[in-house]
Amino acid sequence: MSREQGRKPIAQNRRARHDYHIDDTYEAGLVLTGTEVKALRAGRASLVDGFASVRDGEVWLHNVHIPEYTQGTWTNHAPRRTRKLLLHRKEIERLIGKTQEPGVTLVPLSLYFKDGKAKVEIALARGKRAYDKRHAIAEREAKRDMERAFRRRR
Repeated sequence: MSREQGRKPIAQNRRARHDYHIDDTYEAGLVLTGTEVKALRAGRASLVDGFASVRDGEVWLHNVHIPEYTQGTWTNHAPRRTRKLLLHRKEIERLIGKTQEPGVTLVPLSLYFKDGKAKVEIALARGKRAYDKRHAIAEREAKRDMERAFRRRR
């Protein structure tokens, strides 16, 4: 049997890029149970309300919804349980320092399989204010209008 190669996306958190300024990103492994892996392989997960926290020198992922595996038995997992993230010690120490600053949080951006292992991309993020969001939308629309005008001119 051949091993999986490459990156297979499972879930994206598009809302995070809209609601936060992304400062830095990290790739972390996940500690999962068997039924969670099977549910992820079915391509079902939601990162919408998810966040990460650093507690006792470990990083934990909260509120990420991985639905119960349909063929699972009494060994099925709780859909919104807290999951441990696997990072290098230096990365964890860096995150401890950064997350103690006011207004900085850890948000999951995407969940994927990389070479057969479940990974999550987390980001150090600062919350955007309402006027920042409106400004970003206005910039995006202006850029789109300019591209349309260039295409029409050709």
